[in-house]
Amino acid sequence: MLWITRAHVHVDRVACPWLISRFIDSQAEFLFVAKNMVKEAVEKTDGIPFDVEGCELGHKDGHCSFISIIMKYNLKDPALLSLAEVVNAADTDNLDSNPYARGLEAIAQGFSTRFPEDMENLAHQFDVYDALYAFFKTRQ
Repeated sequence: MLWITRAHVHVDRVACPWLISRFIDSQAEFLFVAKNMVKEAVEKTDGIPFDVEGCELGHKDGHCSFISIIMKYNLKDPALLSLAEVVNAADTDNLDSNPYARGLEAIAQGFSTRFPEDMENLAHQFDVYDALYAFFKTRQ
């Protein structure tokens, strides 16, 4: 399936593709477009929008899109839920609510500087999310 969101990925728009490809759709393809082009891209391709204002898999009730995806697909893995707390804190400017959020935000900024092209950024940052997930798995 094709998943569509805004270009210039940061915390949530890296975490969501990682979540989707690891737990929901192993054949997922991602398209990153200008904010004002998302609706048109969805209509043309029948893709699934995420982390876009007003979409089902977007920010809701103070939570980031990563949380919306977890809830929609009823994911219950405790390690994944711990990771979701970090992502949510980093993406919703609640950095002090989770001890790992500031680190994730700093990592996201660094990767954005090093890899401004979205797909290359994802390719490198997926290792970060794999490592964080493994860390939380060991704590269960």
